Amino acid sequence: MKEISVKGQKRAATGKKASKQLRKEGMVPCNIYGEKKGENGLPEAFAFCAPFTELRKAVYSPDVYVVNLDIDGDVRKAVIKELQFHPTTDALMHADFYEVNETKPITIGIPVKLNGLAQGVRDGGKLNLSIRKINVTAPYKQIPEILNIDVTDLQLGKAIKVGALSFEGLEIATSPEVVVCSVKATRASRSAAAAAESEEQA
Repeated sequence: MKEISVKGQKRAATGKKASKQLRKEGMVPCNIYGEKKGENGLPEAFAFCAPFTELRKAVYSPDVYVVNLDIDGDVRKAVIKELQFHPTTDALMHADFYEVNETKPITIGIPVKLNGLAQGVRDGGKLNLSIRKINVTAPYKQIPEILNIDVTDLQLGKAIKVGALSFEGLEIATSPEVVVCSVKATRASRSAAAAAESEEQA
């Protein structure tokens, strides 16, 4: 996985009023969840903030990053857990991070890349990508930047489901019944099929 560095600082105050003031100053309120757990047994949040100009590199990108968070000189490796955007302006309102290390498995969505010219496309069909990311589980060092899927043998009217895939060193967390891609018939392919059928009957 690619890595990116972001500088932040501990939040002196939390709550709606404090968060609103931070956003006015160009900062984004954030939390990072690590090994430390609270009384309820759930991971405890450490509140910090980071400049939007720093975070945008990791947020507005098709790539998935491990983020080196430098919070007042304390550097932690993390992945983005959840993002909150303004419902009308799409401005980044809040970011949650999940701390990682080289041995602890994480579950994260990795972009899919379809490779090859599908047989169904050669026969006149259209290739459709149904999902852009597949969730996988592994220590972050083992997780690739993209998941390559060979579609060369995919026939017209057929689909590739998650359950048919496997990637070395990765456990797939997305449901096996989810369709990744398919080749659908087009008007041209149906016409070609009808013509071929007529020739066979002649």
